[in-house]
Amino acid sequence: MKNTAELADSASEARGQTPTVRPLGDASARPSAQPDRADRPHILYVIDELCEMGGAERVLLNMIRLLPRERFRCSLVTFKIEPSLRIFENFPCPWHLFPMRRTYDWNALRVANQIRRLIRSQRVRIVHTFFETSDLWGGLVAKLSGQPVLVSSRRDMGILRRPIHDRAYRLLNPMFDLVLTVSEEVRTFCMRQDHLAPEKVATLHNGIEIDKAATATDSAALRAQLKLSGASHIICAVAHIRRVKGLDIFVQAAAKVCREFPHAVFVVVGGNHEPEYFRELQRLTESLGLNDNIRFLGRREEVFPLLKMSDVFCLPSRSEGFSNALVEAMACSLPCVATRVGGNAEALQDGQNGFLVEPEDASATADRILTLLRQPEWARRMGHAARQAVEEKFTQEAMMKNLVGVYERLLAAKQR
Repeated sequence: MKNTAELADSASEARGQTPTVRPLGDASARPSAQPDRADRPHILYVIDELCEMGGAERVLLNMIRLLPRERFRCSLVTFKIEPSLRIFENFPCPWHLFPMRRTYDWNALRVANQIRRLIRSQRVRIVHTFFETSDLWGGLVAKLSGQPVLVSSRRDMGILRRPIHDRAYRLLNPMFDLVLTVSEEVRTFCMRQDHLAPEKVATLHNGIEIDKAATATDSAALRAQLKLSGASHIICAVAHIRRVKGLDIFVQAAAKVCREFPHAVFVVVGGNHEPEYFRELQRLTESLGLNDNIRFLGRREEVFPLLKMSDVFCLPSRSEGFSNALVEAMACSLPCVATRVGGNAEALQDGQNGFLVEPEDASATADRILTLLRQPEWARRMGHAARQAVEEKFTQEAMMKNLVGVYERLLAAKQR
């Protein structure tokens, strides 16, 4: 069932009218709000859709919330939303929904004109894009709308790209003033795959809400609610159910661990994005006799209490850009076992604040988990070192300091 606002947008699109702009939340009520000075540089964030709160969506929302209002103003454009998401109840800046299914029909041309008018009327100085449609189509529209500074965020190793995306990126990458990557590994990938010059690519590591991790508690009531009270140990993976996340390796590792710790429980927190793969995981779980040891908890808005009740965090991904879930687990002082892919090695130092294993290696993954369960004092020290690493490098404050510096350098260069 569509809500009233969504129905209004559908009707507006059918009539060829501009969809409604929603400046949700009262800016004057925010403690950090500043007078609406028109001379502050206006940043327009563009993202393909806001239909779930994945890692990129959460990072973008935190960028908007923490952007210093005395120095910048901002707004958001997206092409698809999920109205039930709670973020829309009090969104921290004006947002614009321009419904669009294709980038090559008459509606796309109309949306392009709407974005062009928005950029010009609001005197947008920086357009910051997320994901393929926003990068390639939205970025081109932005560049043809008055030459604002154009910044792209690249957040993975190209796992969602099709060949046409690779060709388009190589053709259109020169229009970006800067490409921000979430890890050095993604930066290397972009330079190699997209033929980007090194000076046009910079790494901006994600920052997480470390205070939120600190205040979360291990709740006995939550354990009881999730039927985990009888677990001797809890090994947690926070990942959407997708093959790239390697959860079949997680289940296989569980089989080895549970031979020594039969009451250990392996929990998976994340939405079911690939139903056929989920059925494979269920069949694998049953064939290994692990029905009492594997729990799929589905999507949950608050993961910190679940992390706090766990003994080990495991990330068996086949590919990563930079994992928010891994850094959140580290912030909860959890010893972590993760695959040596993407930016994982930029967060974990093997044997110091966690363990790194090769992808597809269920046996090595199980061995590292067993090491941590057998030596709880070493696991505790490793978790403490993981927390320190987050405090030093992966806080929201560090991310925003770097991002604001990027924006200011780009604006200064544009004025020369």
